[in-house]
Amino acid sequence: MRKLIAVIVFSMIGAPGWCQDTIRPGLWEVTTRSDLLGLVAHVPHEQMQQITSLARQYGLRMPRIQEGAAISKVCITPEMAAQDIPSRFYENQSGCAVVNASRSGNRYQVELVCDNPRFKGNGHAEGVFSTPESFTGKTEFNSTVQGAPLYIEADTSGRWIGGQCEAVQPVR
Repeated sequence: MRKLIAVIVFSMIGAPGWCQDTIRPGLWEVTTRSDLLGLVAHVPHEQMQQITSLARQYGLRMPRIQEGAAISKVCITPEMAAQDIPSRFYENQSGCAVVNASRSGNRYQVELVCDNPRFKGNGHAEGVFSTPESFTGKTEFNSTVQGAPLYIEADTSGRWIGGQCEAVQPVR
């Protein structure tokens, strides 16, 4: 259960840094794939409800998880799209801090440090915006979840859905 909680939290922080002139504001669908997310199908319903409740306590919205992938909708405001890499996106979603972020053209790299009572670790995410409406990336995270060590790798992709974010509140 600890590993599953970590993977779900990780899927929420595995999203990319948003780059100026590289990303289109609006509603995005972000998909994170990991071998550990494939285990969700085997988690009893009661435990998934506990995980969902725990995520809410941390202010997190559970992504839809199916076939080894966590699928989230993210609203990127024009102000967020104008920033090089808004670190508060990561901090608000997971309690993690960006300690080093850079971009070169359409490529980005982000170093993360997470330190809260149940989840501690360091991670690295990198990727590329192939167009202003799509990106792909890879994230590695070495962590401790409730005292148990856990290493996670995930592939992330995103696609712009549309200009309106009525269904999802912007990340603040």
